[in-house]
Amino acid sequence: MTLALRSEEALDKFVAEFPTHFKLRDLGPTKFLLGVEIGRNRAERQLTLCQHQYIVNKLEEYGMASCTSVGTPMVPGLKLSKEGCPTTPEEKAEMENIPYISAVGSLMYLATMTQPDIAYTVGVLARFNSNPGKLHWQAVKHLFRYLKGTLDMKLVYGPDPALGKKLFWTYSDADFGGDKDRGKSTTGYMVKLGRGAVCWSSKLQSIVTTSTTEAEYVAGLAAGKEICWVQNILTELGYHPAKPSKLYIDNQSALSVTKNPEHHGRMKHLDISFYWL
Repeated sequence: MTLALRSEEALDKFVAEFPTHFKLRDLGPTKFLLGVEIGRNRAERQLTLCQHQYIVNKLEEYGMASCTSVGTPMVPGLKLSKEGCPTTPEEKAEMENIPYISAVGSLMYLATMTQPDIAYTVGVLARFNSNPGKLHWQAVKHLFRYLKGTLDMKLVYGPDPALGKKLFWTYSDADFGGDKDRGKSTTGYMVKLGRGAVCWSSKLQSIVTTSTTEAEYVAGLAAGKEICWVQNILTELGYHPAKPSKLYIDNQSALSVTKNPEHHGRMKHLDISFYWL
């Protein structure tokens, strides 16, 4: 059991009361949880999260321990598609001996827990789980090479004086038409609490958008919903984030739609639910 309370007094009270109902062995401060290494620097008021050992283990498991590192999660300019999927029985039989699905699953856990920098790449790779090809497997190995070079990187959490009274802020972006097979765009967003990212997502949009503005607006909608969730959970924990919360969108046309949706005829075909933002 991992305990997290706002004060040491409340923690001590709980630890003293719990053994009267259940057996308890105090293991001290949490340093390792579900494959995540937890570090504390009280002098700097910092908490860090990483999965160094998890990555080392996976590099060994998939024969990449001695690989040469690279600087990007995916080869720049690479657009994976179903064109790279095997079509003949011989090609499919050859891919059956390659642990593509388990490797992508391991990478997905890493992207979900501590590495937002690989979320987009893992999301793309997962699209081909049902019929991966050699090109897709090469992209998986490229990602492992990237992880080899970022072994010592960590998520760092701590206060940021620049925030003032705002506890968190959010960024959203979109890859317009990045999916070659269906023409769909990818939504990406990240929520930062203090200095570190606490929520992030990279997900294929449910609709085919007709412009960069539309794709960016749909991405902003997903980020806005996440903002509401973060506000609610912080309030439940006893904090009171300043409202409204900031959402940064790097597209002026999409920003204009959020402020004056009635003046954008080229987007009036969107379902009314998208105008929640």
